[in-house]
Amino acid sequence: MNIKIILLIISFLFSQDTFSIVAIDPETGQIGSAGASCIAGSIIISDIHPGLGAIHTQSYWTGINQNYASNLMEMGYSPDDIIDSLISNDSGNNSSIRQYGVVSIYDNEVRSSAFTGENCFDYKGHILGETYAIQGNILLGSEVLEEMENRFLNTDGELSEKLMASLQGANIPGADIRCIDDNISSLSAFIRIANTYDQEGAYFLDLNVNNVELVGYHVDPIDSLQILFDEWYLNNLDYTLGDINQDQNIDILDVVSIINIILNIYSPSLIEMFSADINEDQIINIQDIIILIAIILNN
Repeated sequence: MNIKIILLIISFLFSQDTFSIVAIDPETGQIGSAGASCIAGSIIISDIHPGLGAIHTQSYWTGINQNYASNLMEMGYSPDDIIDSLISNDSGNNSSIRQYGVVSIYDNEVRSSAFTGENCFDYKGHILGETYAIQGNILLGSEVLEEMENRFLNTDGELSEKLMASLQGANIPGADIRCIDDNISSLSAFIRIANTYDQEGAYFLDLNVNNVELVGYHVDPIDSLQILFDEWYLNNLDYTLGDINQDQNIDILDVVSIINIILNIYSPSLIEMFSADINEDQIINIQDIIILIAIILNN
């Protein structure tokens, strides 16, 4: 076999492909990072700076580029400036094979930027929003990134829920095409969120499925991550029974919310479900409405 073909195959198999998202909630200041890859340990791309922003350096990942970008963020560089500087100062003098996604927050204003080098493997691309950057390469197609964005934008709830939903949008066999024969999206997946004053390594949320090959059978890491996330979410719910809309008041608006839930007018978040089950019998029905009205009248 031609040596160039062999090198190309090796390069294809071991390049750091990832589909990922970095995002910020401007209301809470939470900073999030999530992604997956058909290579173990995809969490290596994630670099969160509590109170500042997040950086994903992917496709032929190098620690030198990531550390350089990290320093720039600590120095107050904007996402655009960080990426411009990474391109100009690439550790291998070949920015055309790199991919980046960066978000930052300054004076409650969120900024985002992304870059996809022309020599990243197809399908490659990125999507930018006001508060997020989604990027990926060696993908099944553009639908992977598009569905990640769709789930992120159309999922109600906290940043953690939106990021987990975004990953589930890419839970497609062969999302990373190297995993298509195993009928899974990827081999590893992660989700991380930092509150403003979190310390490095002690983030509000930090879950990682490092390599599902170690399980011995094929299970999608995003599904495994979802199980870990659901357990974490239930253990960290902060809610008040009856305050279904989470506005710190129990009033007629909560009655409207519980009726809408019972009538299936909308799909409630987990925290809304727990808040609406006022008698905690794991069923939301007329009994909860009666108790809720009694609470309002007594107040």
